[in-house]
Amino acid sequence: MSVAPPVRLICLNKPYGVLSQFTPEGRWRGLKDIIEMPGVYVAGRLDADSEGLLLLTDNGALQARIADPRYKMEKIYWVQVEGEPDAHALDALRLGVALNDGITRPARARLIDEPPGLWPRTPPIRVRQSKPSAWIELSIQEGRNRQVRRMTAAVGLPTLRLIRAAIGPYSLETLAPGQWRQASAADCQATLQQP
Repeated sequence: MSVAPPVRLICLNKPYGVLSQFTPEGRWRGLKDIIEMPGVYVAGRLDADSEGLLLLTDNGALQARIADPRYKMEKIYWVQVEGEPDAHALDALRLGVALNDGITRPARARLIDEPPGLWPRTPPIRVRQSKPSAWIELSIQEGRNRQVRRMTAAVGLPTLRLIRAAIGPYSLETLAPGQWRQASAADCQATLQQP
């Protein structure tokens, strides 16, 4: 009787300017520029102009469990926005925002300080002296195309910088941009067994 090989799940801090695919395209770099690991595939995308947690796995069932919106795996983002969020804007994010492809599901949204230990972005964000910026922590359970950016824009707060901090039980922790670590086998099994 053969034993199945252990499931691999990689937690990567994807830098700005890198696609969620191994091959480069246009002005964007591919994952092969920062991680050499044959046999793993992206579980949920992250735009090239966004940073943070990207999960890769060699297991199709785990990939589906993470990426498929019907499993409602929560994603937490740190969003630097242009402007000062007020109670009305935060409430709108919490209740659901009307986008061109429908109303978003309710989200958790709160004003936060700049995340501790945050790395500088290369290139830096645009700064306008006449416009303040602020940080919002936004938690969603769906994954529409550029959803977080569209949500903040819809409430009058354009996104300047977007960092995914966590997906379900997996988080950036202390990973620097371009660094990765392997999740434990127990965490992978727990994710696969969730209803």
